[in-house]
Amino acid sequence: MACEGGGLFAGFRVLGRFSGHVPHVLRYHGRHREFYLAAAVGRSVHTYNVSNALPQDITCLAADRMLIFASYDNILHAFARNKEVVHTYGGHKARIHLLQPFGDHVISVDIDNVLIVWNIQSEEEYLQVGFDKATFAVSAVLHPSTYLNKILLGSEQGSLQLWNIRSNKLLYSFPGWHLAVTTLEQAPAVDVVAVGLVSGHIIVHNIKFDETLMKFHQDWGPITAISFRTADGHPVMAAGSSVGHIALWDLEEKKLMCQMQDAHSTAIAGMSFVPGEPLLITNGADNAIRVWIFDGPGGTGRILRSRMGHSAPPTKIRYHGQNGEQILSAGQDGTLQSFSTVHEKFNKNLGRGSINKKKSKKKGLKLDTMVLPPITAFASEVAHQSDWDNIVACHQGYITCTTWNYQKTSMGAHKLRPEEFSKHKPIDVYATAVDMTSCGNFAVIGLSTGRVDVYNMQSGIHRGLYGKERAHEGAIRGVAVDGLNQLVITAGSEGLIKFWKFKTKHLVYSTELSSSPSGLLLHRDSGILGIAFDDFSIKVLDIETRKIVRTFSGHHGRINDMTFSPDGRWLISSSMDCTIKTWDLPSGCLIDCFLVDSAAVSLTMSPTGDFLASTHVDDLGIYLWSNRSLYSVVSLRPLPADYEPSVVTCPSTCPVQDVDVTGDEETCDEMIEYVSPEQLGEQLVTLSSLPESRWKNLLSLDIIKKKNKPREPPKVAKSAPFFIPTVPGLIPRYIAPEEGNVTQSKIVNLGVLAQKSDFYIHLEEALSTNEYTAPLRLLKSLGPSNIEIELRGLAPEGGGSMEVMLSFLRMIEMMLNKKYNFELAQAYLALFLKLHLKVLSSEPNLLEEVSRLSMQLEETWIHLQTLFNQSLCVLTYVKSALL
Repeated sequence: MACEGGGLFAGFRVLGRFSGHVPHVLRYHGRHREFYLAAAVGRSVHTYNVSNALPQDITCLAADRMLIFASYDNILHAFARNKEVVHTYGGHKARIHLLQPFGDHVISVDIDNVLIVWNIQSEEEYLQVGFDKATFAVSAVLHPSTYLNKILLGSEQGSLQLWNIRSNKLLYSFPGWHLAVTTLEQAPAVDVVAVGLVSGHIIVHNIKFDETLMKFHQDWGPITAISFRTADGHPVMAAGSSVGHIALWDLEEKKLMCQMQDAHSTAIAGMSFVPGEPLLITNGADNAIRVWIFDGPGGTGRILRSRMGHSAPPTKIRYHGQNGEQILSAGQDGTLQSFSTVHEKFNKNLGRGSINKKKSKKKGLKLDTMVLPPITAFASEVAHQSDWDNIVACHQGYITCTTWNYQKTSMGAHKLRPEEFSKHKPIDVYATAVDMTSCGNFAVIGLSTGRVDVYNMQSGIHRGLYGKERAHEGAIRGVAVDGLNQLVITAGSEGLIKFWKFKTKHLVYSTELSSSPSGLLLHRDSGILGIAFDDFSIKVLDIETRKIVRTFSGHHGRINDMTFSPDGRWLISSSMDCTIKTWDLPSGCLIDCFLVDSAAVSLTMSPTGDFLASTHVDDLGIYLWSNRSLYSVVSLRPLPADYEPSVVTCPSTCPVQDVDVTGDEETCDEMIEYVSPEQLGEQLVTLSSLPESRWKNLLSLDIIKKKNKPREPPKVAKSAPFFIPTVPGLIPRYIAPEEGNVTQSKIVNLGVLAQKSDFYIHLEEALSTNEYTAPLRLLKSLGPSNIEIELRGLAPEGGGSMEVMLSFLRMIEMMLNKKYNFELAQAYLALFLKLHLKVLSSEPNLLEEVSRLSMQLEETWIHLQTLFNQSLCVLTYVKSALL
């Protein structure tokens, strides 16, 4: 299966990816008079407007006023119009780690210490310089303002070098500070450069006179990014650290002005002040881009705008609501977020779970001891979401379940846990499964001890538990409530499935499973329950009959998640064997399977059926796969037992525009080429595909002709030529029609009657060859009136013969022997007997043939009647019996 065509699901795009470890770049568009932010996300460049994807993840990014430069491995690409690749530069033998646009050229440095200057337009090398790694390993590059044809290089050894690129000469070597240079940044003043060191020192240095103007130090490790606030009267320098803090330094008073701790939860990758405005843009590997505005007292910044996703991989995703536009996602970073499939501006971050929100706010992100563990399972309903909390979540190894409010975009008011654990929190007891009723009033929570509780979502009050003390002997692996709040279904690790009355809490039914279940999923509309097992199999249970109706096996690793299609026809499952499989419930077959690079942790299908969403191991994104059966012809035939799925590349942030047409055509052709044979098996009685009008009324033709007889004979219209002839001359005149000159002969041409029809000739030939396919095919192509004329012409008084009549009877015998065109054989024989009964009774040869045919017909009918009666009995029993 190819990603673009050929399978049931095609990669569409990824949600929730905004930033990576690559520093962003800021570029000014002269015509638009606007600044654009470009950030590398996986294989694409986001410019808020997204570029086309590159073959691999981007490792380095830079921009000038016209182009954006992005590199992966040893290849450099240039994007135009923020979208398509217009230039490719291939010459490095190692991974590129530094880029610097330079007028009509761009400079790239790889990890083997080779510097190449490229001509942007011609894509040719202008210059290549190699450095000795032991004495000068290039770690930073900068083009100082007003320094024509010159670049400044920083090294891991601490020294700096100023080079003239045009003449390929080393102009000056700075001894440095014997500490590795991590970043170089141009200051607003000419000749002044800020040098960030691995020790946390920032040196503001004059490169013209090789003098240090000022020196700063921060205690948070290496300097990762530096930016100067320019043109708005505030001499401020911002420095980013590897732990996510930002320090703001006052350059006039040469002191620390303020610090912004936990600006990002990971190292700050890029930082840039917007020229002429009090705005600072930062990005980091925590998947966040933030715009800070400095408009308050004390010089500190506040968040003006941000785009952020999960900073650690998502663990559980579910569509929220019925419009298929929001996906709720819980991540290992402890947050619960909502991602919009329509536009990023509708994304919501509901925050992190906390034991005490007020104390958490005081302590800050890093020192927060009140933070709850990551969410492992949650359930949500849109009913009453504007009245009270509508999401309930279980946390990893924690007994208390939390409620969340989607409308208020925050953690909810209630903490749901049994009363006996309100004072002390046991270590070995924790919530494992949760479900909400479709009305949004109740939450059902299962614990690792086998206990199942019900809580009211509006008040948070405990409303009872199932069983005397606990519902199961083992840990609860899944709970589900049906659509009408009649049944609660619970699964325990000891291998039992139990059905409980929702209101009375009484046990209705219990059944033992073949092995320990690992998860439950209920499709409420159809009452179908999917059960995943520890032995990697899946079983489907009908909650009405309480019977296992389907069993699927084929996964070779733990089943992580399952989801149903909206109509309940498909069950889609993901496993640690890196496959995503689609099972067709009506046929009980595997109809689609594809491999992904990393195993899918969670799956959810859109309520509208247009997208499948997945999250993967060690991946921050939520990947959308479009359902190709909605817009193209897709084969839904069962896959063979030895089917080998191919690896599918996960989609990038740019929606897939062009579908692979060749893949579609192959699939379509494969389906169209299949033509059903005339008869599937020799034992089967097969009907023809002719319409009923061709054979059903053959015995009633004389009645139909009487009914259709006209009341008066038709009048012959005067015939006029298509082009009315004229008399030649100056004045055009029409020639008068000649009346009475044309006379039609009334004498019948007997020669015409004496001619034999094609059907007659074929029957004659069949007497010697015993091959009756040709006359039958000819008869099938005729209408009812023509069939009657052909059969009348077989008798001697119609110009036929006894031999041809015998041949016709043998054709009917052949049709009954082969058991095909069964209804045609009956109709043709009935008409033949009606027309020629007297002739047949007077001829011994024909009479013998007819009697043999009669016995064969009776045998066939008795066999068919027996099969019909059996089928009718079974059908009547199924309709009337109490199952």
